[in-house]
This record gives sequence, C-alpha cells and structure tokens, in this order.
Amino acid sequence: MAVDPALTASYETCRRLNARHGRTYYLASMLLPPHKRPAVHALYALARYADEIVDDDRPGDRTARFDTWSRRLLAELRAGSSTDPVGRAVVDTLRLWDIPLRLIEDFLLSMRMDLTRTRYPTYTDLERYMWGSAAVIGLQMLPLLEPLVPTDEAAPHAVALGQAFQLTNFLRDVGDDLRRGRVYLPEEDLAAHGVTISGLEAGVVDGPFRRLMAFQIDRTRALYRRAEPGISLLHPTSRDCVGTALRLYKRILVEIERADFDVFTGRAQVSRSHRLAVAGPGLARAMLARGRLKPARLG
Repeated sequence: MAVDPALTASYETCRRLNARHGRTYYLASMLLPPHKRPAVHALYALARYADEIVDDDRPGDRTARFDTWSRRLLAELRAGSSTDPVGRAVVDTLRLWDIPLRLIEDFLLSMRMDLTRTRYPTYTDLERYMWGSAAVIGLQMLPLLEPLVPTDEAAPHAVALGQAFQLTNFLRDVGDDLRRGRVYLPEEDLAAHGVTISGLEAGVVDGPFRRLMAFQIDRTRALYRRAEPGISLLHPTSRDCVGTALRLYKRILVEIERADFDVFTGRAQVSRSHRLAVAGPGLARAMLARGRLKPARLG
C-alpha cells in the first residue's frame, strides 16, 4: 500500500501535540502496539484542539471561531476527507477503527457548553456535561482497545474511566478553571460543605474546603473502582496501557491529598520517577503480550 505523506505528517502533528501536552496519556499510549498509537494521538489532538479554541483568550468571538471550526470538521468527517492537519488524521482514525461519528458530535456539544456555561447546580448536571467531555472519549478509544466481549458489556467501564479522568482533572485544576471563570464543583456540594464561590476565588483552603475536596475525591475513586474490572475485558495487548493510565491518573488524587488539598497555589503532578516506575513493568508485560497474541477484532 502506498504511503500518503500528507497523512503521515498529520499523524506526526497529532503525536507531537500529545507528547507536549498530555504526558501521562502519551506515556500510557506507548504501551499499545505501534499500529494503534497514531489513532490515540489523533483522538487526543482533536480534544486538545477543541480545548485550545474554547480557552483562547485572544480578542474576538470564541463562540464564532468554535462554531466555524466544528461545522467544518463535522462536514469533513462526514465526507471522509480533510485538509486540516489534525482533521485528516481523525478522518483516517474513524475510518480505520469504525468509531461512530456521533461520539465526535457529542464531544463537540460539550465543548461548546464551556463557552456559555460556567456553573453546574447538581452532580447530575455535571454528568450531562461529562457525557460529551469525558464518557465519549472512553467510547472513542474502545474499538482500538479491542474488547474481548460485546461492546455493550465493556462500554460502562470505559464511560466510568473517562468520567474518573475528567473529575481528576477538575479537582487538580480548580484554580486554573476559576481563572477562566468556570467552576466544575457542583453547587449543591459547595452548599452542603459550606463553601462559597467567593471563598474559592480567594483561594481559601480551610476545613470546609478540605471536606469538600475529600468528598469529591471519594466520588472519583468510586468511578475508578467501577472502571477497573473493565481492563480484564480488553485484549491483552491493551490492558497495560489502560491500567497504567488508570494508576497514574489515580495517583493525582494522592498528590492533591499530600498538598493538604491546596489546589490554588500549585498543580498536583505525578513525579517522573513514579511515572516511570508504573509504566516500566507495564511496558515489559505489553511487549510480552504483543509477542504471544494476535489482535482480536470483534464486530
């Protein structure tokens, strides 16, 4: 088969975006067989590109820019052809792995919400947002992870993992999100713990705030527990990738606790040594599984 230089360049653009902005995600992707990694990079790059438009603080109408970009992207995805460096790789990824276009549509709908919505009264409201911003990301990834069971059986675990990753990011980035005018902590939870928006904006880390964060961390860990059994349902060559991502992201919650829940003056991060300690054994197992087993593609 002839190699398309433009497509190769597009996937490389996506890989660089992933390596630069998503270190944990990128490290976990290295545990997948090489032929699957470009798809991961393409899906990550799409999410990153949307984020950059939504968070763009340059003068002008962000909503208009986002709508113009997303309409063009969806038209190209439906047509099966794109000249955009990221879009070209996404078109190819959706075709190769039979990823439903509706998952991209749902993702874009949630990203657009960030342009108009800054508060979430209840956790149910936040879950509606997270369907498109997180759950569908897990479902986008599922085909290339090759579950050994029907998709309907594996999907709830993928949804839970996407939500757990998203909530982890929300808790780590409370301060950063506030600076963009957004609060992803449900207002019902703020009220139940005696925390106010003005207190958040002032960066107050007191007893009520710590109890609020501990409550949110418990909720997030419950999602990780719901997601974890799904790893064994995946093809062996995919398990270490997902397991490593789960363990590293879950570690962020530990780092928040170690900082005494101060998410205003610093960003909780997993140390490079810990990332390598977790990923190293997984890489060895992944290579062993890769050598022994062939991919399984189920309809």
